[in-house]
Amino acid sequence: MITHASFPKHKVYETELAGRTLKIEVGKMAGLANGAALVSFGDTTVLCTATMAKAPREGIDFFPLGVDYEERLYAVGRIPGSFMRREGRPGEKAILTARLIDRQIRPFFPSDMRNDVAITCTVLSVNYDHSPEVAAMIGTSVALSISDIPWNGPIVGLRMGYTDGKYVVCPTSEEQKNSQLQLTVAGSRDKIVMIEAGADQFPDDMMLTAIAKAHEEIKRLIELVSKIQSECGLPKATYPSVKLPEEMFEAVKGYAMNRVKDAVDTDDKTVRDARIDEITADVKEHFAEEYPDSNALLDECMYKLQKYVVRRLILDENKRVDGRGLTDVRPLAAEVGVIPRVHGSGLFTRGQTQVLSICTLGTLRDAQELDTTFEETEKRYMHHYNFPGYSVGEAKPSRSPGRREIGHGALAERSLLPVLPSEEEFPYAIRVVSEVLSSNGSTSQGSVCGSTLALMDAGVPIKAPVAGISCGLVTEGDRHITFTDIQGIEDFFGDMDFKVAGTHKGITSIQVDIKNDGLTLQIIAEAFEKTRNARIEILDEILLKAIDKPRAELSEFAPKMIRIMIDPEKIREVIGKGGSVIQKITAETNTKIDIEDDGSVCIAAINSADGERARKMIEGIAKDPEIGDLYYGKVTRLMTFGAFVEFAPGKEGLIHISKLADRRVPRVEDVLNIGDETWVKVIEIDDKGRINLSRKDALKEIAEREEDAKK
Repeated sequence: MITHASFPKHKVYETELAGRTLKIEVGKMAGLANGAALVSFGDTTVLCTATMAKAPREGIDFFPLGVDYEERLYAVGRIPGSFMRREGRPGEKAILTARLIDRQIRPFFPSDMRNDVAITCTVLSVNYDHSPEVAAMIGTSVALSISDIPWNGPIVGLRMGYTDGKYVVCPTSEEQKNSQLQLTVAGSRDKIVMIEAGADQFPDDMMLTAIAKAHEEIKRLIELVSKIQSECGLPKATYPSVKLPEEMFEAVKGYAMNRVKDAVDTDDKTVRDARIDEITADVKEHFAEEYPDSNALLDECMYKLQKYVVRRLILDENKRVDGRGLTDVRPLAAEVGVIPRVHGSGLFTRGQTQVLSICTLGTLRDAQELDTTFEETEKRYMHHYNFPGYSVGEAKPSRSPGRREIGHGALAERSLLPVLPSEEEFPYAIRVVSEVLSSNGSTSQGSVCGSTLALMDAGVPIKAPVAGISCGLVTEGDRHITFTDIQGIEDFFGDMDFKVAGTHKGITSIQVDIKNDGLTLQIIAEAFEKTRNARIEILDEILLKAIDKPRAELSEFAPKMIRIMIDPEKIREVIGKGGSVIQKITAETNTKIDIEDDGSVCIAAINSADGERARKMIEGIAKDPEIGDLYYGKVTRLMTFGAFVEFAPGKEGLIHISKLADRRVPRVEDVLNIGDETWVKVIEIDDKGRINLSRKDALKEIAEREEDAKK
């Protein structure tokens, strides 16, 4: 092999992860990146690269980290289904995986660095028993660790499941399908740095155990990554620091701290922002001569001062800016049925955070098809989250959803998925849209609450209502304080946003964002306790008082579903040549009809009577008529000796003139005309398959049934 001069020496490291081979190669590919690692977990292979710009962009006032998780459909032996037959914009799950990696690595970059850093994880091959996400998380840590990019790792991420009463590290595809838990944990040697979970009402104490077990395995893998770093790592590069001049901050602090302390002391975000804007303008005017052309730095000083004040209030006085206690939840309100004609709606308000969720029911044909490297091929339940500018008082145009909106929608989706009825119980595709009307912290968890209301209002028979809440944290050295239901200012200036959704029984989702060097198990346990108490309060005092159970009837505007099974051999007859029969049925009954290869038929109709008509028509085709069967058919032809009636699409029989009525009928036209609809009863099927019908026997039987019903 010819080696490139810039390539480090090719080295291969191997270990076992969950009884399977984990191989990490450095110095083989992508030699011009600052750092690169090729990770193979079984037959799954991911190339992870890390690159950094040589200098910051002009005017950048934040750390520009970009993480891309690049799916290549050749990894699963597929050609893209798009018109161009190439991969387009990232799919939702790829975006979520990129966000997952971003959240675990971001806190470990220097806070005063502004150079662009780009992480790219390219999925080259996938075996569904070996998670490419785990390979990407480990590979990213290796690439950053051996690079010259300033980064205070390593960290390692992996997955946990819970199957057959046992905790499972990096479950296989089959184990994952049967698992009550889908947990992703990232950690350093000493602390947990990221948690994300979906779970089937998993108890809080068992979730804490799963996190602890994951951390034990993480610590073992950290040793391997550290070894790779020590043997292959480059010295860390220097960078232009944008750290605030300490003397400037101290000057602003001395001049404005007491006013800032008074300004943040309100439960109204609008009032607080107006007060801070006024103080900021005064600070800039006051220091204009001493610090000319330093408006951006003075803005940063004011941001840092607000952070200092908010954290000191919590740490020194156990006081929050809106006057709440550490475990108090902001004022709550909930309503259902707030929007006419939609299938279900719920409005949830927590303080100045307000979310309107709308539920729409559709046929299974409305399920979303997925074209990704992941195992799932479609989604029956879709949750979308919209965050317009007006929700934070900003005048900006609406755009297509960004990564944040996609992530928050997916979190709410994951929170509610475990309590949804199965397709067999409730044969609908379900879409919930959460419109954020006002935002002052934890809108994703407000979406969970609002969507529980909307689903119940729509009559979706969920197993249990779900509520979501967030817990915050402020640390100083070995000290820490956790507090319930963070608002925006506490999210900005605190050390974590610990989101938990669940039912009375247990947790359905977790997402943790941190801004420090990680969480101890003690902090995580406190967060679980606080979020559990809060979600029970929200469930009992607010959600269940707005609507105590799913509505028994669907909205009059929602499609009514009827499911039947027919003989698969009859599918061709039901569909007809070129779809002629099924098209006729749907046109006449105003329904949508889906037929699966196993003979399952799903009929969707706005009107229940239309659905029943379609069902009878399909059953009439799929079921061979037997003597004694009743049908409601249409007269197609008149003869002197009787009338021909189509009692099912493509099936016709003769009513002899003697069987038209319980009296003598001189002419067929005296009783029936072409196009008339009538009840008929099968009275004879001859050896050639010809069917004789009776109208008078059918009417007699129906009259007898009605009489019996009256009795």
